[in-house]
Amino acid sequence: MLLQTLGCLQLIQLWGTAIAHPTEQQPLKTTSDNVKVVRVELKKAEVIPTVIDDFLPSLTLSVSWPKKNADLGNTIKPKHIQEQPSITLHDETNSYNRATTNMTYVVTLTDPDAPSRDNPEWSEMCHWIAANVSLAQKTVSILPVPFFGAEKAEAKEKNQTLNDVMEWKPPGPPPKTGKHRYVFLVFAPRNGTTLPLNLTKPENRQHWGTGEERGGVRHWAKGNELVPVAANFIYSQNKKQ
Repeated sequence: MLLQTLGCLQLIQLWGTAIAHPTEQQPLKTTSDNVKVVRVELKKAEVIPTVIDDFLPSLTLSVSWPKKNADLGNTIKPKHIQEQPSITLHDETNSYNRATTNMTYVVTLTDPDAPSRDNPEWSEMCHWIAANVSLAQKTVSILPVPFFGAEKAEAKEKNQTLNDVMEWKPPGPPPKTGKHRYVFLVFAPRNGTTLPLNLTKPENRQHWGTGEERGGVRHWAKGNELVPVAANFIYSQNKKQ
């Protein structure tokens, strides 16, 4: 009887692990090379650890404007990124389970180089917070993974309807401030809930409302019980240098 009870407990523990919140699981063996590349590029650009603590992405993020796409550190002129972009979130692992597909995510855009990377006294600057980001369906045959130039794929999905917490503020790097990193980060609720999130809106864009230099998206996410699951970024600069 005791052995049967222990066996049941082990099954319950295993079941609990199977549906554990994806943000709290250990990296899966099926993690694709794409998400590994994301982490490498975030470190190269010092997004990790300047903007966000080290993490292994579990999803990939496509960000596209009418003429340009975010490509893990490509440079885009400010005039091409004035519109709110289309966001597509992909799961490239074999962990496409109900807990993940029913969950909605939060996308943010932050500028850690305000007014410049050498003098970031205004950083971080909050440019966007939007909720209700959902995963692209697995039925899409060709995914527009940004850093492989697949944005030309015909199977690209229509952009979903997002709920703005902080409305889109187009990047506008000041003259003579060099290249700015504009970092898109996607977060998931730490507790894995599929219910609507009650997210706080920063009082100010500068320092994400923290009032402290280098206060930013990392602090806002922690305060809202969110953990990072995906990222992408670009560089942009004013033509007057």
